Amino acid sequence: MKFNKQDVLKALEFITVPGEGKNMVESGAVNNVQVFGDEVIVDVTINNPSLQAKKKTEVEILKAIHRKVYEKAKITVNLKVDAPAQPKGNEIKGKRIPGIQNIIAVASGKGGVGKSTVTANLAVTLAKMGFKVGLLDADIYGPSMPLMFDVAQERPMTIQVEGKSKMKPVENYGVKMLSIGFFTQPNQAVIWRGPMASKALNQMIFDAHWGELDFMLIDLPPGTGDIHLSIMQALPITGAVVVSTPQEVALTDARKGVSMFQQESINVPVLGIIENMAYFTPAELPENKYYIFGREGAKHLAEDIDVPFLGGIPLVQSIRESGDVGRPAALQTATPVESAFEEITKNVVREVVRRNTDLPPTEAIKITTMAGCSAVKK
Repeated sequence: MKFNKQDVLKALEFITVPGEGKNMVESGAVNNVQVFGDEVIVDVTINNPSLQAKKKTEVEILKAIHRKVYEKAKITVNLKVDAPAQPKGNEIKGKRIPGIQNIIAVASGKGGVGKSTVTANLAVTLAKMGFKVGLLDADIYGPSMPLMFDVAQERPMTIQVEGKSKMKPVENYGVKMLSIGFFTQPNQAVIWRGPMASKALNQMIFDAHWGELDFMLIDLPPGTGDIHLSIMQALPITGAVVVSTPQEVALTDARKGVSMFQQESINVPVLGIIENMAYFTPAELPENKYYIFGREGAKHLAEDIDVPFLGGIPLVQSIRESGDVGRPAALQTATPVESAFEEITKNVVREVVRRNTDLPPTEAIKITTMAGCSAVKK
């Protein structure tokens, strides 16, 4: 059967590049196509460095050409990634978890700003983009991830890994997850002092088999306290994301959250600020925007303290409803909410790559007690 380069390009237009939202030809991912009889050579460049995304792209190219051009074509795919497959920051110091490339802490200065909702939607959006994602619910006193991922009735299994018993994280929507909520009853309050909470977190971190992950997201409790220090003592955090609403009360606490990570003794890079509940648009007036909590407050804060502004998320009823029924809103396709989370997630990935390229590895901090108070040092 005779076919040419244009036939191949037409077939490749049916493939969407992971994380791009455009077809492979339109996005410019296809660099070159050569046809020699029944042999086809395709040169492709993608932005997504994950192994899963690269394999998926290659498989889809083979399927598209075999189905739409010639089923017996001999195909060679030369695939390049324009971001480093293993950024410089991967060789992190401290108590590194084997197989986990980047650890992102998601924090908020105060409660009620939607930090857990943002974390859940970031996680599923990263998974949709082809990344391998894990989520640690470190909000010991208010764990919400089991409900948001519709796995409240699940329990982590025990598996044997290299002769040791390990917890197997619960998985849904392509996200591996552990939470104290899996080990307590829904109506049971967690009344623990700091050391007990820290011990539980360490077990979920180091006694679990997370496998290979491109990103682990950590949903921190609101504020700045003992749990935050325990996490940063246990793990070398790649970077932190701070969530705030635009109102002044929330911004004041968000500023404190950023300041905590930027303390000389802690020194965790702040990847940026996300503004949640940025504005409200009624369904009957889709062109109108009402800035209920203030306008662009988090954006102005980011500019003021010289950290990246990662984007804003509108106040939409479906985001709350989706979380309540255990299906994060970013899973909905072709919606403004999906677009907002995709844009923010791309910005987070961009800042992670930039951080790993420009900055040295993060170290886990050490905590000692002196004169009856906690002192934090490297």
